[in-house]
Amino acid sequence: MGQQPFSDQQFDDIFAEKSAEINKQLEQEILIAMIGDVNAGKSSTINRLMDGEVAKVGAKPGETTAIEKYSLHDKITFVDTPGLDDIKSENSQQTLAYFKEADIILFFLNAAGSVLSETELKTLKTLHEVNSNILIVLNKIDAADDIPTLVKYVQDHTMYNYPVIPISSRTGENMAMLQEKILAILETEKKDVLMASYMADKSTTANRWILASGASAAAIGAIPIPGADFGPLTALQVGMMIKLSKLYDKPITKDRAKEMIIATIVGNIGRTVFRQIVKIVPGAGSVAGASVAGAMTVSLGYAIKYAYERNINLDPNELKPLYDMFLKEQKNKKK
Repeated sequence: MGQQPFSDQQFDDIFAEKSAEINKQLEQEILIAMIGDVNAGKSSTINRLMDGEVAKVGAKPGETTAIEKYSLHDKITFVDTPGLDDIKSENSQQTLAYFKEADIILFFLNAAGSVLSETELKTLKTLHEVNSNILIVLNKIDAADDIPTLVKYVQDHTMYNYPVIPISSRTGENMAMLQEKILAILETEKKDVLMASYMADKSTTANRWILASGASAAAIGAIPIPGADFGPLTALQVGMMIKLSKLYDKPITKDRAKEMIIATIVGNIGRTVFRQIVKIVPGAGSVAGASVAGAMTVSLGYAIKYAYERNINLDPNELKPLYDMFLKEQKNKKK
């Protein structure tokens, strides 16, 4: 017996499932702990990373203050420990408790100072014993020379156990790299959508999600069973659409998502659209099918991103020419 057509009810079930998954992420809480010297640029980094001023800036070098907490929309909390010596203070147990519970530890080093002192190495070892989700942030690279050598020095002396991200919180250099590393860790905890929705650079995240969806779609499109890939492919595309809508704070309904897939991925063939992917993707179950499924998914993602970033109304009539434009680009890349 052949495959049964993919029904509207199946689409509705997929949309409800994906919406529930992503909405659950948005109910989570995120704790990010920061440690480093007072003048390491922690506050300025967070303010540049997030969408709006989160932490106060202006502590003078050598100034000792208490642990400070900065909350963003009651869901994301940054804990700032102003000095490395705090880890050995009488409040060390309370301090370490924050690091133990943190989703991520941002360990700040000053590229313009003495990078990775014995005290910093000792502190890093102490932190690793309670939490290994550590990113080393080498800040102020705009005021230092030979950054590759500095990065290698840090990597060599930390046994390559942690990503080292050289940034400038003043100029913004490599902030996208830091953002990507943070979201990669949070993705394993299913918290990346929440964090990304409050970050300043939404475009970089959107591109990352779109390309990842395209790669997954290509794998699905190569399934050698006719019709077997339409359900998973639709689920993948719906998930991508909902994530992008949350990222840009542009709510999307089930019916609108369905209309957009009909108008773009499948073409104008009406409500009878949901049927075996083999009738839609030439060469499904082969290298050709994988290529087409990937290109269609990436093009859909880029079209939605383009519309969101320019406040274009996301209806099928507006989206279709955008989708066609990006699909043409994807096909040209394959030549």
